[in-house]
Amino acid sequence: MTSDPEPPAPRHDSPGPDAPAPFSPPTPAALDARLDSITRQPFRAKFHLRGRDRVTADLKGPATIRWHAYDLIAKRLAPAEPYKDGKQTPYKGHPVFVAQHATGTCCRTCLLRCHGIEKGRDLTRAEHVYVVDVICRWIEREMTGSRR
Repeated sequence: MTSDPEPPAPRHDSPGPDAPAPFSPPTPAALDARLDSITRQPFRAKFHLRGRDRVTADLKGPATIRWHAYDLIAKRLAPAEPYKDGKQTPYKGHPVFVAQHATGTCCRTCLLRCHGIEKGRDLTRAEHVYVVDVICRWIEREMTGSRR
């Protein structure tokens, strides 16, 4: 009589059963295609960098704007249950805020609808970087006029 083999011991480097599926960042072409799709939505299409927000993006430069985006996302979007979710992102006052509305990264509901990132859990580091990449790419496209 043969006995059933024992199940393998859990690996400490593998995610647990409740962990999100691994997130792989898109290629630059795929990111542009996603942005093209999102920015064709009527609500998202009306957002552009204008006035002070455009001047801020120009004066601060891409590296500083990326740092601001990373910090703002960490505080306002990355937690499992962000404070005032759905109302936490102003419509103006910083280029990142405008970009968040334009790219569907303004709240966890929009993040789910536009990017498929679930609600109710903290963003992984890869997802956090992805959101920052989306925002910064949109700002770059606005500043260079390559809206496609």
